[in-house]
Amino acid sequence: MMGLPAAAATADLVVRAHRAWVDGTFRPAAVVVHDGRVTDVLPVDAVVDTVQDHTVPDGQVLLPGLVDTHVHVNEPGRTEWEGFASATRAAAMGGVTTIVDMPLNSIPATTTVEALAVKRASAEGRVAVDVGFWGGAVPASLGTLDALHDAGVFGFKCFTAPSGVDEFPHLDSEQLRAAIAEVARIDALLIVHAEDPEHLVPHQALGGRYTDFLATRPVAAERSAIAQVIDGARATGARVHVLHLSDAGALPMLRAAKDDGVRITVETCPHYLSFEAGTIPDGATAYKCCPPIRDDANRDALWAGVLDGTIDLVVSDHSPSTADLKTDDWGLAWGGVAGLQVGFRAVWTEAERRGVPLQALLPLFTTGPAALVGLHDRGVIAPGALAHFAVFDPAARSVVDVAGLEHRNPVSAFDGLRVRGSVTETWLRGHRIATADGGVVRVEGRLAGRPVLASETPL
Repeated sequence: MMGLPAAAATADLVVRAHRAWVDGTFRPAAVVVHDGRVTDVLPVDAVVDTVQDHTVPDGQVLLPGLVDTHVHVNEPGRTEWEGFASATRAAAMGGVTTIVDMPLNSIPATTTVEALAVKRASAEGRVAVDVGFWGGAVPASLGTLDALHDAGVFGFKCFTAPSGVDEFPHLDSEQLRAAIAEVARIDALLIVHAEDPEHLVPHQALGGRYTDFLATRPVAAERSAIAQVIDGARATGARVHVLHLSDAGALPMLRAAKDDGVRITVETCPHYLSFEAGTIPDGATAYKCCPPIRDDANRDALWAGVLDGTIDLVVSDHSPSTADLKTDDWGLAWGGVAGLQVGFRAVWTEAERRGVPLQALLPLFTTGPAALVGLHDRGVIAPGALAHFAVFDPAARSVVDVAGLEHRNPVSAFDGLRVRGSVTETWLRGHRIATADGGVVRVEGRLAGRPVLASETPL
């Protein structure tokens, strides 16, 4: 244990809980905090000289703050869709204490050092939780990724099919191979929206039936693109990550690649684990996302991939828009699900229905995403870790009301969902920043950069 610094005999905070998530299990603990970090984890009844002594209510659990590495904040440029203030308030209310913002759909897209500076300036002083940034790998930025990497992005996102916004073009197969080789050379991370456009069905308007939209994005598109990513990583030694896996049929090839030593990880999202195609109503385009939500058997297989460890993390892919862009035509509506505030509760609800214990989920929302971006002082309650906490009542019941969520526009596939669990408190660096009853009470988030090696120039 670290213990308090010699000059600081008094702790700032002790949080006591009869069920705290420590070292991969729930146990009684008194978590001691000084200067924003955990200094000790002691027996729950330990005597500690402290400024503040806080006890988690019986029946509730103390978790590390959740980490979400897949969030589209859209600022600057599309702030009518979302923004740093609203997105991070939603995160805080959902127990998420660190997010990493995608390089699109902001304008400019985060594909240059200058665009990153613009985005940082937009966020500075306005974030309720900590925020980091991904860079973008687009055709025009290939060959120059090292400058943006040195500026502190956590890695580079690319698309293998059209992204939906003109300012972020996709990579063709040759460009994808070049991007993989480049990230291998600079020891960066490439995160990939993996759908092969050769297998996508071109369309305009489709009407209101979900099955007609689903048919335009078949599983073959995901499998073909993921195979290309695996081949590129195998050939170069690059570190790669598959975003928002929808097709469980790709899990065997991902599992085999991992077994072969390919440096690949994979995520899925709450909407793929919570919903299935057969229950999506006609015209309900709040559920539209790419790749799409598939059938119930596929959902079962995704859950198997979660539980056997093939899937490394579960993150929101929070991608909101204004309500008018969610027209009732599946071909014309914007594709994106807004779920940053409710994703953890939705997955816990489905897990409980399946008999999956809470402790089986927690690494996917904490250490999994934290490890992806190298932020090993987050997602854990341990000496040296940031004092980021979420207090969670796993037995609470409620119905999601989109009008009561903090993200900017009242559109979400989770609206009306009956969920288990409630995030009752969220703490950032030892300060309580949000409660279920009082909302967000402090805005003290910081901008996070990629951890650097000793041989690199510090940020």
